[in-house]
Amino acid sequence: MSIGILGTGHYLPTNVVTNNDLEKIVDTNDEWIRTRTGILERRLATDDIDTSDMAYHASIEALKEADVKAADIDLILVATVTPDTAFPSIACLIQDRLGAVNAAAMDIGAACAGFMYGVITANQFIAAGTYKNVLVVGTEKLSKITDWTDRSTCVLFGDGAGAAVIGEVSEGKGILSFELGANGAGGKELYLNKEDHIIMNGREVFKFAVRQMPESTINVVEKIGLSRDDVDYLVPHQANIRIMEAARERLGISEDKMAKSIERFGNNSSASIPMALSEAVKEGKIKDNDLVVLVGFGGGLTWGAVAMRWGR
Repeated sequence: MSIGILGTGHYLPTNVVTNNDLEKIVDTNDEWIRTRTGILERRLATDDIDTSDMAYHASIEALKEADVKAADIDLILVATVTPDTAFPSIACLIQDRLGAVNAAAMDIGAACAGFMYGVITANQFIAAGTYKNVLVVGTEKLSKITDWTDRSTCVLFGDGAGAAVIGEVSEGKGILSFELGANGAGGKELYLNKEDHIIMNGREVFKFAVRQMPESTINVVEKIGLSRDDVDYLVPHQANIRIMEAARERLGISEDKMAKSIERFGNNSSASIPMALSEAVKEGKIKDNDLVVLVGFGGGLTWGAVAMRWGR
């Protein structure tokens, strides 16, 4: 059985916050933000939109593109570090709202690598014959846990959601290999403090990311007997343009082969990969039979990568 992505979707709040807007609330400026992060603007959800709302809208779009009814979803996996409440899970909230009455539901906590953990978990459930269709969502309202007085972190993050329906695809298509990893000793470099604010050691996270993203990408490609030259499109976690570019250059991949939404959306944690993927699919940047690699890293420290042959 071949297992792949049947449909994608994403949702972005309409509230756009530019670098110039941030200049008014914290000691920073547009040039400083652009040169260090590559971000020009980000979307922030208003008080009436929570994490589950964004997950719901992204899921509706993914189900429509996949041509799968909510009642035919067997499992919902939601990657998030910003749930509406500690419980019930976002997965349960959207299960009810979608009408996915036959689906089991749970959230996954792997920070920015959460969507990768979700996709690979979905793949395993389907490969085992337990489930047929799995909805995987990455959704974050990072504005809830951002310290808006800390200029080193508040300029980075945005809100949004992305989703994918995972199921059986035609022979030779879909997920070909994957990798998951974690290094708990690095948890102190990126974490949520007791005041519910993101704390990050940017230097150490940068060193980790520029090493791990290319390494994981090469690993999943070599597992299927191919090389970095065979990669048609790379969808990395949209953390920081310097991290993304360093990884891209180490891989020797041309700029047009890498998804880049960070300048408009910022870092969306677990939502960044599915959002960038969904946008690339809808813009025709990912084509049938392309070898696509999704790769992410995040707090934990965690990481994950998938190599897939695109198509149904």
